[in-house]
Amino acid sequence: MIKPTPNPPETDPTSPYESLDSKKLNDAAERALDHYLKPSAFIMASTHKPEPMYLANPKYNTESLLANASETLGSASEMLNNFAAMLDTSHRKTALGIAQVVMLGELAVNQALDHVELKE
Repeated sequence: MIKPTPNPPETDPTSPYESLDSKKLNDAAERALDHYLKPSAFIMASTHKPEPMYLANPKYNTESLLANASETLGSASEMLNNFAAMLDTSHRKTALGIAQVVMLGELAVNQALDHVELKE
């Protein structure tokens, strides 16, 4: 009589820890998985500290914040101009319009920076 389904495959009854080589292989696999899937311990142990200016820190005065905003807006304007040079005409006009708005923001921040009185 013919069976409608084949026999299931035979499973290997050996444990991965029965021989020294398989234990070494398993340990190496565990180290590799820990290295790639658990990077948080390495990241948390880093000595890198974030720039406190970008935190809600009341120690920074208005002049420092405005100067940083001015530099950031100037960089954004320059990046937009460089990016616009790589675009075709219709998209270039849009990018240059955005760059102009950023430049106007930079001018406003620079004007505010000129009016800031230093507190000593």
